[in-house]
Amino acid sequence: MVNASAATENLLKYIKPLGIFPVLILTACGVEPRLAGPVVEVGNFQDLAQFDRVSHLQQVRHFHQVSDFDRSAYKGPLGIDLAMDTSNVVEELRGSRLDFVARYYREPTSSLPALSSQEARKLDSLGLKIVAVWEQNSPDSENISYSSGHSDAFSAYKQARAIGQPAGSAIYFAIDFNAHDLEAAKEYFRGIAAGLAAGSGGRAEYNVGVYGSGAVCDAIKRAGLARYSWLGKATSWNGSLDYNDWNIKQGDALPFSFDNDSNEAKHDYGGFRLRDL
Repeated sequence: MVNASAATENLLKYIKPLGIFPVLILTACGVEPRLAGPVVEVGNFQDLAQFDRVSHLQQVRHFHQVSDFDRSAYKGPLGIDLAMDTSNVVEELRGSRLDFVARYYREPTSSLPALSSQEARKLDSLGLKIVAVWEQNSPDSENISYSSGHSDAFSAYKQARAIGQPAGSAIYFAIDFNAHDLEAAKEYFRGIAAGLAAGSGGRAEYNVGVYGSGAVCDAIKRAGLARYSWLGKATSWNGSLDYNDWNIKQGDALPFSFDNDSNEAKHDYGGFRLRDL
């Protein structure tokens, strides 16, 4: 190894450096060169076309057990939400001191994976509760209406039944932007109530939760359109800084090897185990 290094040094004295030399040197030493280009992160509550094009370096992360966060800082049940299928990180979740994992029901056209019955069974085998949330592909003010709520709820109901979600647990529906038109938000949740009832033949089997700003959570719960509220972590959204009537509160990521948001819960929050059936 020493002679090889000396030869390389002498060679560089006489050959004009070119852009390819760093790559050749790294390759000769057994180091994979890092390719130029932007790093793409997969955020939560988003439908990102880049999800399937995450760089190889991001995908090949070594497993490590999470232990370097202060669990005592969270007074109630602790969980995470994430956009990816958790099937490939089961061993990282094992013994992670989490109480629940929040995963998504989605439209068939979504580029992000919806919660499957196989994934749900794996989470259940770890002793984790599941929190189910419906997320539109591109949530914005133009997409929330009575009719879209009805359609979203009907689709969410079918997915919940397919994975074996027990009756009486919750499905959260996300308004993942700083909604100012609270009447439109109420109409959307009125449609959700009707869609869940239609899916189950007249009487809704699942309780409703709302994810969004403090203003949205407050308005929907006060109107009796949701039993549970999940406060998003964007503190700049209307009414979020001083909203305390939450069942789940989203926060910063926990130190897993994958993208996530932490979530603290209190009291009943609508989570479920498949063995509750």
